[in-house]
Amino acid sequence: MALLSKKDRGLLLDPLADNNPITIQVLGICSALAITAQLKASIVMGLSVVFVLAMGNVVISLMRNIIPSKIRIIVQLVVVAALVIIVDQVLKAFAYELSKTLSVFVGLIITNCIIMGRFEAFALGNKPWRSFLDGIGNAAGYALILIIVGFFRELLGSGTLLGFKVLGDPITKTGLYAIGYENNGFMLLSPMALIVVGIIIWIQRSRNSALIEEN
Repeated sequence: MALLSKKDRGLLLDPLADNNPITIQVLGICSALAITAQLKASIVMGLSVVFVLAMGNVVISLMRNIIPSKIRIIVQLVVVAALVIIVDQVLKAFAYELSKTLSVFVGLIITNCIIMGRFEAFALGNKPWRSFLDGIGNAAGYALILIIVGFFRELLGSGTLLGFKVLGDPITKTGLYAIGYENNGFMLLSPMALIVVGIIIWIQRSRNSALIEEN
């Protein structure tokens, strides 16, 4: 018997493409604009959301039958806040410089619409295992877009990936810089992140016309 049923595989795989929380549901856009100038920051933010959403979904699912309806939002906020504090403290302990780069945006995971949306739409009505898979799938879909955006913004804006010079040295004019290439500083500005996300959305809809909304 397969470990994952077809429905379970859908929980993991659908958010990576045709039900992506950023490009299809248009959630979590703010962090995609704010912290994707560096690929490393994009990866760490993505992994942080994977942890918070997966564990948060499990906790909410376990508590779903005992949470009074009138205070469910408060309970959800307490759960996600506790998990975000754990992430923040781990980053400060093991990656202090990166935690300063991410700054307040780690704390703002608490307000990420994807997390509260999955708590409400899925974890409150499903068992822990499926809620865990849903959390992993949606957070991975979010992280995928952040990584793609961060990859192109850092590569084209700074000529580096994860801090390593991959296009050559712009000072000594080696690599692509030897033939006249120049870094595009506009890629490091937040508006360019929105443009890159827009291009991803356009590619998705050009491949799958069912995703195109009718006016």
